[in-house]
Amino acid sequence: MTVTGVQLQEYLAGLDYPVSREDLIRWGQENGASTEMLQMLQALPPEQFNNPDELNAALSTPT
Repeated sequence: MTVTGVQLQEYLAGLDYPVSREDLIRWGQENGASTEMLQMLQALPPEQFNNPDELNAALSTPT
């Protein structure tokens, strides 16, 4: 199963911004994210995301 940015955004709905990569990983771990989803979060750049659009842009950027 491939996780899309849209699925990840739906999964992370309700998350308070700004948020760091570490916060996203912790959120995923605490909420039962799949291994694939956690790998996507871990591949994000180590920066702060101020809103869902910034996060979506980072998820859409090939690593």
